[in-house]
Amino acid sequence: MSDSNPLIQMDTSLGEIILELNAAKAPISVANFIAYAKAGHYDGTIFHRVIKEFMIQGGGLTPDLAEKPLGEPIKNEATNKLRNKTGTIAMARTSEVDSAQAQFFINTADNKSLDHAGSKPEVYGYAVFGEVVDGMDVVYTIEQVATNAVEEHQDLPVETVTIEKVTVID
Repeated sequence: MSDSNPLIQMDTSLGEIILELNAAKAPISVANFIAYAKAGHYDGTIFHRVIKEFMIQGGGLTPDLAEKPLGEPIKNEATNKLRNKTGTIAMARTSEVDSAQAQFFINTADNKSLDHAGSKPEVYGYAVFGEVVDGMDVVYTIEQVATNAVEEHQDLPVETVTIEKVTVID
């Protein structure tokens, strides 16, 4: 590991995930994620969107589905040539290109359709900013949980999967 690639320990209710972030190719996304992590933002949030053979998403909602306070949206770094491949972590966003804040997702399949493919918002893509280096078994365990629809959340785990703590490993 180098200074440009910080390691992150994500303790979940189903086990530990270790991420290596790519600060060289996604400096804005990495700095943003680390700032939220160091502020304790992710601690106690949930994986609120889990879709088999696609991805697991979290980092913004509490177990009662309340949205945590957020900072300003960041620039989308999807043009960095990092691909949404199995095991990568990317910034979640709305249909607006530069709308990512705290939420992220971990790809559980190669999701080429999420890669940058042009300047139009619908094909701009989602910025990958790191990858799982240990704990993909935990990611796959989360991916397999039963889900249901609650209000606007279509793929919510029936049993809450909590992100207990996110730590930047020095």
